[in-house]
Amino acid sequence: MKPHTKRYFVWLPLWIALGVVAGIVIGNMFSIFNPVIQTNVFRGGNKLDAVIQFVNDTYVDSVNTQELIERTIPTFVSELDPHSTYISAEDMALTGDDLEGHFGGIGVQFVLRNDTVMVVNVIPGGPSQAAGIRPGDRIVYVNDSVYTGKSMTNDKVMRGLRGQKGTDVKLGIKRFNSPDIVDILVQRGDIPVNTVDVSYSPAEKIGYIKINKFGSTTYQEFIAAISKLKSQGDTSFILDLRQNTGGYMNAAIDMINEFLERGQLIVYTEGRAFPRENALANGSGSLKKDQLIVLIDEGSASASEIFAGAIQDHDRGLVIGRRSFGKGLVQNQQKFRDGSALRLTIARYYTPSGRSIQKPYELGKSGDYNKDLVNRFLRGEFYSQDSIKQDHEHIYHTAGGRPVYGNGGIMPDIFIPRDTTGVNSYYITVANEGLIYEAAFSYTDQNREKLEEFKTWQELDNYLSRQPLVANLVNLANSKGVRYRPHLVNESAKLIMTQLKAQIIRNIFDDDGFFPVILEDDIVLKKAIELLQQNKAYPDIIRAEGYTSSLQSNNTVSYDRNLKGIFREYLIDDSYYA
Repeated sequence: MKPHTKRYFVWLPLWIALGVVAGIVIGNMFSIFNPVIQTNVFRGGNKLDAVIQFVNDTYVDSVNTQELIERTIPTFVSELDPHSTYISAEDMALTGDDLEGHFGGIGVQFVLRNDTVMVVNVIPGGPSQAAGIRPGDRIVYVNDSVYTGKSMTNDKVMRGLRGQKGTDVKLGIKRFNSPDIVDILVQRGDIPVNTVDVSYSPAEKIGYIKINKFGSTTYQEFIAAISKLKSQGDTSFILDLRQNTGGYMNAAIDMINEFLERGQLIVYTEGRAFPRENALANGSGSLKKDQLIVLIDEGSASASEIFAGAIQDHDRGLVIGRRSFGKGLVQNQQKFRDGSALRLTIARYYTPSGRSIQKPYELGKSGDYNKDLVNRFLRGEFYSQDSIKQDHEHIYHTAGGRPVYGNGGIMPDIFIPRDTTGVNSYYITVANEGLIYEAAFSYTDQNREKLEEFKTWQELDNYLSRQPLVANLVNLANSKGVRYRPHLVNESAKLIMTQLKAQIIRNIFDDDGFFPVILEDDIVLKKAIELLQQNKAYPDIIRAEGYTSSLQSNNTVSYDRNLKGIFREYLIDDSYYA
């Protein structure tokens, strides 16, 4: 080996060592401008927990990690399906226990008009009635804070008036034609939330029941309504689930059980972590032989669709109206110690024929999902059955062999489009700007003493029919900048008159008077009455002698077990009482 080669191998390690030292020195120089402290790699555990801990331990400034978490959870959950949701403690307190049949509040029905909180009705026996609050009162102060002006919203009003039972709220009240403001102290209490809006007989031997959602008291309210109607001689029934957004699954199961024979499948649920659970009719129902028609529309969702789907799949009655919303997901609600809650989708539900009625969605794209109803409207689906897009790849069959479809809501047996009689540009303007309601409230306010003399809503309806209510509305609209157009007013006069009378009657007799008036010309209800009077409330397939439903289940899970078990905790609704 040559001498210079030997010197190369002697000096090589030294050169390498010098290079390493130089690299360290240069690196430290640059770290002055980009200071990153190297720590151990996160090991084991949950990465999200590790990030939170790392921020807590080492972040340069003091931060409120709980606030960060509170803002992060909704974003995280929004990447799931459109119906999983996080509810803050503040919103949970505002929501109350509406599905449980009550919330903490003062017991009034209010409306915001002219930037003022106006009391429409006072709940009988509630805290406000006891304190002396009257219908027509204006709430202008809440605990010495001004509650009038452009900044007022329904949400702000509810946050001020609702609260824990037993707490006090001081209200500043201004009464009609009185310049003085009266201070009234109200102690909040449990305010009942009724889920059955009304039950009455629109025709001889026909009972009508409208349910706004499925809560813990719905079944008891329903049975009470049925008992009342049967005592009046009704033997056929119309169940109105239009705009019913759902609620507790077991409430729908309890009601369906009243109409089906023992062993018939009502609904089943299944999810990745939840094996199949069946709900079966136990045969104790009291309405198994009565005619039934179910009314649905695009606002009927989840528990409403379970009810309509079970009736339709067993050919037990007729479903009429428009295609339902299409929500076939089941949520389980978990509450946190701070009062917040997570409603997480844990399963899908399936109608007796095996169909999921959940419409398609993509994870994290709830915006597109929420536009579905708008797109259906723009396609003309609310007005023409031919515009409805059915998923013909997912065909199922009822007990009698009729084809039904999944993946997109419940398609009614008889489609009835939206009624556009009297709807024109003038009507749309006064309705959208709240002028019909304002005119009704103003008339009630100015004539309350006279209106309260009537003993029944029918008497009041007859009286109002002779009053110039439409002319009053036209004058109000004109004062608000809505130009009087005689031809359009005449065209929509009957529709406007009906709505004005219904709202005024509601201010005096509540929903018991409102619904019979507002539904007087309802074409869907009229069709249901016609079918019942002709004894045609069943699909033709079941008229054959000896017909029996074949949609049962071999699963050993019984109805009674489900009634007391996991179904009770299932939520299938995204809306809140307000």
